[in-house]
Amino acid sequence: MSFRPDHELHRRRFSRNVGLGVTLVAFVALVFALTVVKVTRGDPMQGFDHTVRPELLPAQTAVEQTGGTQP
Repeated sequence: MSFRPDHELHRRRFSRNVGLGVTLVAFVALVFALTVVKVTRGDPMQGFDHTVRPELLPAQTAVEQTGGTQP
C-alpha cells in the first residue's frame, strides 16, 4: 500500500495554516507579555466595586481639608 504524493493544493493550504498558527502564537505571546508587565509593575489594580474609595476622589485643597474659608 503506497500513499499518493500530496497535491499542490494541500501543500499551499499547509503553508497558510503554519503562517496562521505562527501569527496566533505571536498574538498570544504579546497578550501574555503585556499581562506580565502590568501585573509586575506594581500599580494598585482596583476594580469597580460600587463602593467609595477615598484614594480615587479628586484631591482637596488645604482650605477644604481644614474647614476654613477662602479670602
